[in-house]
This record gives sequence, structure tokens and C-alpha cells, in this order.
Amino acid sequence: MFRSAIRASRPMMARPMAASRVARPMVQPVRAYHEKVLDHYNNPRNVGSLDKNAEDVGTGLVGAPACGDVMKLQIQVDDDGIIKDVKFKTFGCGSAIASSSYVTELVRGMSLEDAGKIKNTVIAKELSLPPVKLHCSMLAEDAIKSAIKDYNTKRSRRGPTLGPDAAKASTASA
Repeated sequence: MFRSAIRASRPMMARPMAASRVARPMVQPVRAYHEKVLDHYNNPRNVGSLDKNAEDVGTGLVGAPACGDVMKLQIQVDDDGIIKDVKFKTFGCGSAIASSSYVTELVRGMSLEDAGKIKNTVIAKELSLPPVKLHCSMLAEDAIKSAIKDYNTKRSRRGPTLGPDAAKASTASA
């Protein structure tokens, strides 16, 4: 009897609606990556490895301690100093994978000298990378330069070097 009196004296309060019944505004999904990044991420080009012990193959292995991305890029060079094949393996975010994939397409058919001049800004601009992802394009630049350096080191053991480090290598050995 006491409880029924309390209920009767208290005004009826509305119960909160279940969360599933609350009207929510329509939210358009936001795309986190540019479509070019998504294309290279979903369909990466030139994934794989070349024989790292082959004399015509240079290997570049670089990493970014801040985010944990690791990139291996390998080039195969013909006798004229032209990159005839290129492969990569990258463990990292979508932007790192896309940067690797794009740079493999970019350097194929280039001379070592021209490939060594590639800047991360070209990669970042092509993929429309935001400022927070510029380090991914920097990894790709560092990887190609490291692969060229490795190739030239192998070549210097048996003959003349090619590419942007050729002058440095020839003056250092003199």
C-alpha cells in the first residue's frame, strides 16, 4: 500500500528510448585514403623478390622506426644501366604499400641516374598523400636510393659503377 501511494504521488516520468529507436542523422562515410592509394593498395604492382645475390640486382631495405613500416625494394639493371625489373615487399600502412607500388612503376625503364633523382614529393603528389603520411613517400625515395647504392657496390667489385653515386665511388677509390 505504501509503494502504491508513492507511485501515485510521483508524476509519471518518460522512460529513455532505446538507442536503436533514436533517430540518427545520415552520415556519409569518409574515405580515409585517396583513390590512387586504394588502387595501389588493393592491386599492388610488382610485389615479390629478385635474387639478392645476383650481380645485376640491387636491394634497398629501409624502415621507419616511428611507425614500424619496413620496405624492401629490389632493382634489376641491364648492361646499359637501365632498370629492367623491379620488385618490392612492404610491411606497413596503405600509404607505404601504395608508395612502394607506385615507385616500382615509376622507375622501371629509367636509367639509374634518373631513378636516383626521384624525390618523395613526386610520389606524395601523385598519390595525394596527406602531410601525416609523407614519411611513406620518403621511405620509397630512400629505398630506391639504397637499392642503387647496393647495385653500385656490387658492380664496383667487378667493374665501373653507374648512376648518381658513380662519381663518388670513382673518386673514393682513387
